[in-house]
Amino acid sequence: MRAAGPFVLLAASVGALLALCVLRSAPMADVLVYRAEGAAVLAGGGDLYGFTVTEWQLPATYPPFAALLFAPTAWVPLGVLKAVFLFGNIGLVVVLVRLSCRFAGLRVSWAGVCAVAALALWLEPVFQTVLFGQINLALACLILWDLTRPPGAPGKGLALGIATGIKLTPAVFIVYLFLAGRRREAAHAVAGFVGTVAVGALVLPGASGEFWTRRLYETGRVGKAWIVDNQSLQGLVARVLHEAELGLLWAVPAAAVAVAGLYAARAARTPARGVVLAALTALLVSPISWSHHWVWCVPLIAVVWAEGWRRTAWALAVLFTARTMWLLPHHGNLDLHLAWWQQPLASPYPLAGVALLGCAVADAHRTSQPAPGATLTTLPPKAADCPSR
Repeated sequence: MRAAGPFVLLAASVGALLALCVLRSAPMADVLVYRAEGAAVLAGGGDLYGFTVTEWQLPATYPPFAALLFAPTAWVPLGVLKAVFLFGNIGLVVVLVRLSCRFAGLRVSWAGVCAVAALALWLEPVFQTVLFGQINLALACLILWDLTRPPGAPGKGLALGIATGIKLTPAVFIVYLFLAGRRREAAHAVAGFVGTVAVGALVLPGASGEFWTRRLYETGRVGKAWIVDNQSLQGLVARVLHEAELGLLWAVPAAAVAVAGLYAARAARTPARGVVLAALTALLVSPISWSHHWVWCVPLIAVVWAEGWRRTAWALAVLFTARTMWLLPHHGNLDLHLAWWQQPLASPYPLAGVALLGCAVADAHRTSQPAPGATLTTLPPKAADCPSR
C-alpha cells in the first residue's frame, strides 16, 4: 500500500486540479488563440496577424511556423481540444519533473517523480499553464530533452532550434551554447531555427514577411508590460516607476542583466546550472514574461536541490506557489499605483531571478580569481556560499 502512495497522491492532485478547472470554468484562452491561428493557416494565412479572439481580444504572437503546427487544432471540436491540452499538460508536468531530475543528476524513482509532480502541479507557473492551455511545458520538455542527450548525440541542439522557431525566447540558450564552447550544438540549433523560418516563409510567405518585418517588433501586441501578470524585468521597473510607457528606461538594466546572466551561465560549475541561469536570463530580459512562462522553476528547484541548497529549494517552491502578485489590487491600472511595500509582492519572480543571478555572478567571479601562486586550471572549486543551506 505504501508503494502506491505517490501514485494515489498524483491522482488526488490531478482530481483536485480538474475539479478546480470545472468550478472556475477555465476558459483556456490560449487554446482558442492556437485554434484561430490554425484556422487562419487553413484559410491561406492572410489574416494570421489581423484577428483577435476571446473577450480579452488576444492576437497571434508566435512566428508563422508555430501557426503551421497549430493547423490540425482547427479540425478538432473545441471541447475535445481543451481536454487534449488539459490532460496533455498534466502529463507534461510528469515528464518535466522526470527530465529535471535527470538533468540535475538526481536519481529518483518513478514513484518519486509522481510524488513531486503531484506537488509541482500547484506551482503557480505550472498551474497557470494548465489553466490557460499554454505550450510552455511542451517547449521546456523539448529543450530539456535535447540538452540532456549524451554529448555527441546526432543532431543535438536541433530540437532547441525548433523550439526557438515556435517561440523566440529560447534563442538565449543558443547564445549560451556558443559562449560555453558547445559550438556544434549551437550550430545545430541555429540550423533548426533557420529551417523553421524557411518552412514558414515557403508555406506562408505573406504572413512571414509581415511577422519578421513588422509584428515581431510590436511588443505591445502581446499585452501591457506593467501589469502584475508580467514577471519580467520590464514589468518590475514599470511598476516601481509607476510608468506605463518606459521607452528605453528598462534597456540599460536589461542589457546589464543579459551580460551578467550569460557570463554566469558560461562560468557555471555544471552544465545544469548554466542552463537554468540562461533560462533565468531569458525570462528577465524578455519584454514580456507572463507568470506562466516561469515553468522553468521546476528544473531550477531540481538543480538547487541537487547542489545541496535544500532550504533555498524549499524557499523557491514556496515563492512559486504563493501567488502573491494575485493578492494585490490589479484591476484596471491599479498595478501602476502600488505602494513601495507591495512591490516585492508584485514582482516575486524577477526579484528572485535577479538575486540568483547576482549570487551566480559573485560565485563565478570568486572562482575565477586564482590563489597566490595558483593557476586557474589548478584552483580547486569552492562551495558557493550565497544562498543559505
